[in-house]
Amino acid sequence: MSPLLSTLFRCAGGTLTWLTVALVAAHVTQAVERPGATATPAERGKVIFDLTGGCGCHTDYKNKGALLAGGRGIKTPFGTVFGTNITPDSETGLGKWTEDDFVRAMTQGVRKDGKDLFPVFPYTSFTRMSEADLKDLWAYLKTVPPVRQENRPHDLLPPFGIRLTLGPWKALNFTPGPFRPDPGQSEQVNRGAYIVQALGHCAECHTPRNLMGALKSDMTHAGSLDGPEGQLAPNITPDEDTGIGKWSVKDIAYYLQTGSKPDGDEAEGLMSEMIEHGYSHVAEADLAAIAAYVKTLKPIAHKVKKKK
Repeated sequence: MSPLLSTLFRCAGGTLTWLTVALVAAHVTQAVERPGATATPAERGKVIFDLTGGCGCHTDYKNKGALLAGGRGIKTPFGTVFGTNITPDSETGLGKWTEDDFVRAMTQGVRKDGKDLFPVFPYTSFTRMSEADLKDLWAYLKTVPPVRQENRPHDLLPPFGIRLTLGPWKALNFTPGPFRPDPGQSEQVNRGAYIVQALGHCAECHTPRNLMGALKSDMTHAGSLDGPEGQLAPNITPDEDTGIGKWSVKDIAYYLQTGSKPDGDEAEGLMSEMIEHGYSHVAEADLAAIAAYVKTLKPIAHKVKKKK
């Protein structure tokens, strides 16, 4: 959300003025619709890109880095990793990669040279993406301006920085395979589930991890103290006391579109970037689908408090 709109939301003790209403209405009418049947693969891929939250880990916004050129330091409990250059630059980016190389990285966690990728890159979620969406996303990435910028080596604590440990880690913690719709749920909820589980990879930030760095499956979406860049990731299950159980479907969709919470507070940190560079450009139907699916999650009582 822009600083101006943020200020207006706080004006008059939280009461919306006519100018605020006008600005909000203008924002809502700008919602992007899903591309039609005549859309190009790159145009469809841009929609997928937005649904991932804009792949912000690959852009160093704080230091005004070029789009997707990497270099962003991401703090984790296991050390600091640096987002890689995924522009089409032939020397430092993905310029020499093929579509098959890209699909394999996204779904199997294996890079072009055959080495395993560290799971801070969320292939554990992207593996659920459909082949069509992966190909469209690849088509879009090829349209991004190439930037020559060398990748920075990760600074991980031992043994997490040892690539040879990744094979055993994947054997224990990674199950590849595409998203499977739930026949007991509506088309809208299944669409939302696909976005949340695969494209948006929401569990990667909003789920606590065990000592091996794997997600705790019984706490999916229940929030984590050790979110990306050392930030808190809140409980987004429908628990009324510790999660977002009191939020309506419209509240959730509106938050993803504008960054404004029902209480007038705003998104912060990486989530604010994902909204600004990703979800705010997403079609309202997809935002509603995300919200509808989130409301079906199992409520988990888990209070996530900020570290002192």
